[in-house]
Amino acid sequence: MSQRQLRAGELVRHALVDILSREDLRDPDLQGVSVTIGEVRASVDLKHMTAFVSALGPTDPQIVAKALTRCAPFLRGRLARAVEMRFTPQLHFYADGSYDEARHIDDLLTSPEVARDLKHEDER
Repeated sequence: MSQRQLRAGELVRHALVDILSREDLRDPDLQGVSVTIGEVRASVDLKHMTAFVSALGPTDPQIVAKALTRCAPFLRGRLARAVEMRFTPQLHFYADGSYDEARHIDDLLTSPEVARDLKHEDER
């Protein structure tokens, strides 16, 4: 990814976080749900942005991503007012699996088998 794509993605991520914290979305799947946007990736022409989202709490991230996809036209309108870009990008939302992967790796590293192997490595 180019520096331009990274900068635009981060600009849109900050704007979306601000919009989601201020707006009261009417979708029933988003009522009372805190949404985290981990990353926004921009296409080369900056006309499409993919946001990776997850929910704080027990809500399924797939449900949150589908609900935000339904709200994408509304969010795009708010985004057009929040950021100055030549084109307001089309928004695409996907569930963010990186937190689950990080938790799985952390669980593996703290497992007794790995701790035992690391202890043997330290003794050498």
